[in-house]
Amino acid sequence: MEYQYINKIDSPADLKQLKMEELPAVCAELRQFIIEALSKNPGHLASSLGAIELTVALHYVFDTPNDKLVWDVGHQAYAHKILTGRRDRFHTNRQFKGLSPFTNPAESEYDAFIAGHASNSISAALGLDIADGHNVVAIIGDGAMTGGLAFEGLNNTSMDKNNLLIVLNDNHMAIDPLKGGFTQYLVDLTTSAAYNKWRWRFYQLAVKLHLMNDEKRKRILRRNNNWKAALSKQKSNIFTGLNIRYFGPTDGHDVVGLVRILSEIKNHRGPKVLHIITKKGKGYAPAENDQTVWHAPGEFNVANGERLMANGDTTPLWQEVFGNTLLDLARRNEKIVGITPAMPSGCSMSIMQKELPDRVYDVGIAEGHAVTFSAGLAKAGMLPYCNIYSTFLQRAYDNIVHDVALQNLHVVFCIDRAGIVGNDGATHHGLLDLAYLRPIPNMQICAPRTGDDLREMLTLAEKLEGPIAIRYPRGRTPMENDANGDASLNGEMVKYGKGVKLRDGKDIAVLTIGSIGNAMSEAIEMAKGERLEANGHSPITISHSPLSFAHYDMRWLKPMDEEILHEVGKKFKTIVTAEDGMIAGGLGSAVLEWMADHGYTPRVIRLGVKDQFVEHGSTKELYHMLKLDKEGLLCELLSLVPEK
Repeated sequence: MEYQYINKIDSPADLKQLKMEELPAVCAELRQFIIEALSKNPGHLASSLGAIELTVALHYVFDTPNDKLVWDVGHQAYAHKILTGRRDRFHTNRQFKGLSPFTNPAESEYDAFIAGHASNSISAALGLDIADGHNVVAIIGDGAMTGGLAFEGLNNTSMDKNNLLIVLNDNHMAIDPLKGGFTQYLVDLTTSAAYNKWRWRFYQLAVKLHLMNDEKRKRILRRNNNWKAALSKQKSNIFTGLNIRYFGPTDGHDVVGLVRILSEIKNHRGPKVLHIITKKGKGYAPAENDQTVWHAPGEFNVANGERLMANGDTTPLWQEVFGNTLLDLARRNEKIVGITPAMPSGCSMSIMQKELPDRVYDVGIAEGHAVTFSAGLAKAGMLPYCNIYSTFLQRAYDNIVHDVALQNLHVVFCIDRAGIVGNDGATHHGLLDLAYLRPIPNMQICAPRTGDDLREMLTLAEKLEGPIAIRYPRGRTPMENDANGDASLNGEMVKYGKGVKLRDGKDIAVLTIGSIGNAMSEAIEMAKGERLEANGHSPITISHSPLSFAHYDMRWLKPMDEEILHEVGKKFKTIVTAEDGMIAGGLGSAVLEWMADHGYTPRVIRLGVKDQFVEHGSTKELYHMLKLDKEGLLCELLSLVPEK
């Protein structure tokens, strides 16, 4: 498709050269450009489609990058990337060595703050506003207003002297439809059309009569709020109640109207909120009709909306194993409940939610609350299975320590997306959980190597006491039994605190935990070959490996299997540990500490992620880069072969 406008826009300065009446055409081209690009290179589609008019209006009115736009979550920011000099590289978005999946100051001066986790925009923007002196706008949407940090930011904004503009992009959605009182509050906040029309006319008249100096504006604002309360049947407004001036709600897809409103309010002194109503997936019917699926739909046919699913691999996803197992357990134990922070579809708790809706709690984007809510349920005798992605569980650390572990409450933490997650990048990789959970007293930690192990661990967790964390990766799982059936489900195949020996050997002991054990098993098998080349890594060719590797799947990080550790400590002079997490503080560190404490002095070689944040790319590319795929692990093993 030929683009008359956006092919000539390399910066917001080019956008400002256009007439206001040309902006709807720019929005239409941006929408088509994003749809076409994401049909071939998957990304977050629906959220960005819903924020196009807002993005154009903001860059048209404000002097970016001197004025700062702080995007919440980052799902909304594709049009922002395209308008700020990254159009020609947009086809590399989320790809290895390509554009970042979210806003990233290291990538562009137009990206004022990093955006991967929700609800941080108001706090970050307030800091920028107080310190910088230019206009600062926080754009919060996709359910991020349900996060506690957003309310902490609002509270601070109301107390400190600032001129922050908060744009509340209200589409009633996160990935799934939003739940909770604040969502309904935003619905109720929409006052009558007659009132909004009257208020706008009154404001314009006040401007013409030069009534809008600071003191008069404050008096008018107080009266305005009183009149609004009367006209809206005494419905309170949280923003005006906090002395944050409120504008809206208004149509977030009327780009000309947004330009006019933003032009009017951008220089108002004091904090203010512009409440806009948008539709997630706007302008593409399939995305509008199924906003959850089209949040990140993968590749698709633009013409008919058909999603192009990968063929061949029919093994279940890890989260599907979790979802089906949780439902099986909940059917037989009425005390089991599921808790998720706005991710029922992503973590497959939707499987239980469909059959037992009264026993699944979607608490919104509020991870800290999810953990403490689970603690309250457990204290009252319920058995909560709290499913939170590894990277998002970081946000609830104090809640885990103070509210769960300190009281030794029986909460099962189901930690999805552990390890490398792929194209969402550094903000989303789950590399820290083993290290940050291990020091917590009372915490028990395990990781399955297969889907069967996951079912057994989820089942065993029902019988234990105290907090237990089960971490598992993204993607498809090796599974011997039917993920949907009654395979075992007795929790006896996985023993508490016990690992398993996968292969006997006499020279070097290899200890792994979790799914990386599968790649290590392949690497050890390859090491027996007659001629070997590590594809993409340093080529190694040997006649035959003289070393014999014993392989142990530890399964448990806490408590560790001391019987295995004693066996290894006595028998082997060299130990290799491997984990899909940070080396510091994980399995390798735990093994080193144990060996030192028990008087063993083997050489311990720790494999994992070094002291670094890992960029975005496919899981295959990233594990290869980190030398944690089977070829990379093979290279590490063969490096131990003594030179002739």
